[in-house]
Amino acid sequence: MLKYIILTISKSISYIIPPHIAIFVNKISTLIYTGYISRMFKSFGRDSYIHRPFHWHDLHNVTIGNKVSIGSGTTLTSWKLSQAKNGGGIIIEDNVCIGEDAHITSTTLIYIGKNVLTGKKVLITDNAHGASTADLLDLAPVKRPLYSKGSVYIEENVWIGEKASIMPGVRIGKGSIIAANSVVTKDIPPYCVAAGIPAKVIKQIK
Repeated sequence: MLKYIILTISKSISYIIPPHIAIFVNKISTLIYTGYISRMFKSFGRDSYIHRPFHWHDLHNVTIGNKVSIGSGTTLTSWKLSQAKNGGGIIIEDNVCIGEDAHITSTTLIYIGKNVLTGKKVLITDNAHGASTADLLDLAPVKRPLYSKGSVYIEENVWIGEKASIMPGVRIGKGSIIAANSVVTKDIPPYCVAAGIPAKVIKQIK
């Protein structure tokens, strides 16, 4: 009932207040939310913004550079491996734009270089629920210890298309393009276009 009343009132207000006022109010709320949550990060750069809703787990090892935009619905998580003293680290350099509903999860290190752009629903992970061993397969996936095949490095000026997945232990070279829906399981060299499952180089630009 309460939701219905709020929606009805909001709809009525839309006939009185022009759209640019609503956009302005949304920007103000983004600033307030960003300012509040920024203290939870290891460091948080100037002119960077986080759009609501935002989901996270342990941001103490997460570094955000200057002029970074993190789209609404994004999840950033830093987890601790059983043998590790600290949780995973995430470093996002300057001028990075993360699309809506992205999922970035780390147990070792995920590094995203300057000027990287991602589409919506991109996955970047350095871990999985357990290694593919016979003893672990008898456990429920949620009970398997987190396992990492290695850190992820995405160099500067990379463009990652919508719904692409960047898997553990890979490096994507400078200036490369990852096509939509691709699954990157091996290193991608600089200045190329990669596509497919698993992703392969389909065009070398330089």
